[in-house]
Amino acid sequence: MEEVLVFPNKERVVGLLGPRDSFLRQLRAAFDVKVVARGHEVTLSGSPEQIMACQQVLRAMAERLEADGSLNESVVAGLIQDQKAWGRESAGESVYLEGFALGRTTRPRTPGQAQYIRTILNSDIVFCIGPAGTGKTYLAVAVALDYLRRNELKRIVLCRPAVEAGEHLGFLPGDLRSKVNPYLRPLYDALHDLMPPSTVKKYVDNDLIEILPLAFVRGRTLDDAFIILDEAQNCTVDQMKTFLTRLGATAKLVVTGDITQVDLSHDQQSGLIDVQSRLRGIKGVSFVRLTADDIVRHHLVREIVSAYQKEPQPEREQDGP
Repeated sequence: MEEVLVFPNKERVVGLLGPRDSFLRQLRAAFDVKVVARGHEVTLSGSPEQIMACQQVLRAMAERLEADGSLNESVVAGLIQDQKAWGRESAGESVYLEGFALGRTTRPRTPGQAQYIRTILNSDIVFCIGPAGTGKTYLAVAVALDYLRRNELKRIVLCRPAVEAGEHLGFLPGDLRSKVNPYLRPLYDALHDLMPPSTVKKYVDNDLIEILPLAFVRGRTLDDAFIILDEAQNCTVDQMKTFLTRLGATAKLVVTGDITQVDLSHDQQSGLIDVQSRLRGIKGVSFVRLTADDIVRHHLVREIVSAYQKEPQPEREQDGP
């Protein structure tokens, strides 16, 4: 079997091959695939399984190269390791989500992400808890768009609590949308990465996608919708209860958050922490925990998160001369 990958330009391919083809040698050592680069194309030859695995690593490398501007051998090794671990975990079960853009698909890049997607597909209510960079929001939005594309649900509702992260922004000018837009920007970013901007605008204007602060859901029933509550660690216990009871008879709900980044005042308990004990064991409600191993941002983010999870060590006093 042979597969041809087309990249934007020759320079991108050169970046993927690495200094003196060092990354290319890593790929050839990791996968039983013949890799040939010509111009802006890379041709893979081998078994379908090995080609698919190598292809996914190359695409992940291309994404990392575009985001960070560079690659190194440790990053490539990590992507190869993630792909092999995911392949063992999935045991041949592929989880691909077709995008709105032609030829665009979304797939999990770690075993934890694969389990997360499978849990969303099989449960009515899913709580996903994990550190920054694990794809909690991005993958939930990707699944929601997949439901919308296949007409399994009629709309998407994206919510976020309007809580400032340790800063006070003060008075914000403009109308209501302008005032709340800074809090909802990460949801728009995920949408624009997954579908053309013109389609995002059309869907938002036609209320097929609704993006709103958490406070605006009180009194509503959200039915026939895929609902996502993002940054749920900043919901109070009462807000979480209010939100969960908005769920209509034919809706799906995903709640995401990082319980290590609670921005509530010290006298308020996080609803995301509280809900873990309250709802555990209820049929149809599932909890997914992602870890630092599932982080897919810059390779240093994983190390930073791990460093903050450790207890800080007191500095030793230096001995005098």
